[in-house]
Amino acid sequence: MKAMKKIKPFILGVIPARGGSKGIPRKNLRKICNKPLIYWSIRAAKESKLLNNFVVSTEDCEIKAVAQRFGAKVMDRPAALARDFSTTLSVLQDIVRRMPEVDVIVLLQPTSPLRTGALIDSCVKKFFKTGTDTLATGFQSFEYEWGSTQNTPRQKLTGWFYDDGNIYVQRASVIRSGKWVGDRKIPLIIDKIYNSEIDDEVDFYIVGQLMKRYLINK
Repeated sequence: MKAMKKIKPFILGVIPARGGSKGIPRKNLRKICNKPLIYWSIRAAKESKLLNNFVVSTEDCEIKAVAQRFGAKVMDRPAALARDFSTTLSVLQDIVRRMPEVDVIVLLQPTSPLRTGALIDSCVKKFFKTGTDTLATGFQSFEYEWGSTQNTPRQKLTGWFYDDGNIYVQRASVIRSGKWVGDRKIPLIIDKIYNSEIDDEVDFYIVGQLMKRYLINK
C-alpha cells in the first residue's frame, strides 16, 4: 500500500491597500526611494520562495493599475471594506471567504516597506516549526506610562512585546472564525531596522533614509 502524499498548505500573501488614507493622502501611491510605497511590499512578496501566491486587496482603480504594473494580482475589495473604520480582519475574512483553498495568510502591510523576501520566509518557517496559529513580528518594548514604573532601573524592567506591523502569519481557520489572534500565538523579535512603520510625514522621511541604507544600497 502506497503512503499517502502529504498535501502542502496553501500560503497566500496579502497586501491591503485602500485608496482613502487620511494621515498621508494617497499614501500607498506616494513615492519613497523613487517607487510607489506599495511597490516595496510587492517586491518582497515576489522575492519570497515560500508564498504560493499573493494578492493586493484594494477598492482603488489607480492602486489596482499600479499594482498590476508591478506584477501583482489584484482582488477587488468591496467599498464597504474600504472605509475609515474598516478593520484588517474584515478584509482578510473577505479574502478567505472568496478563496477557500487558502490555509495560511501572510499579511504584508505597505506601511512597512523595510521588508525582504528572506524575512517573509523566515517568519513562515518559524510559524510552521512552532505549530502556532498566529505569528507577529515586533520588538521588546521598555516604554511605560510616566510614573507607572516608579523610577525602576531599565535593567530591571521586564518589557512587553510590541507587534510592529511588518509581518503577520495566521491560519486561515482563525480568520474564518472571526479572530485576529489564535489561541496559540508566538511573537518573533526581528532586527530593529525592520521595525519601522510609516504613519506620518516624519516616518516617511526616516524610513526612506533607512531603506537607502539597509534595503537598496546594502
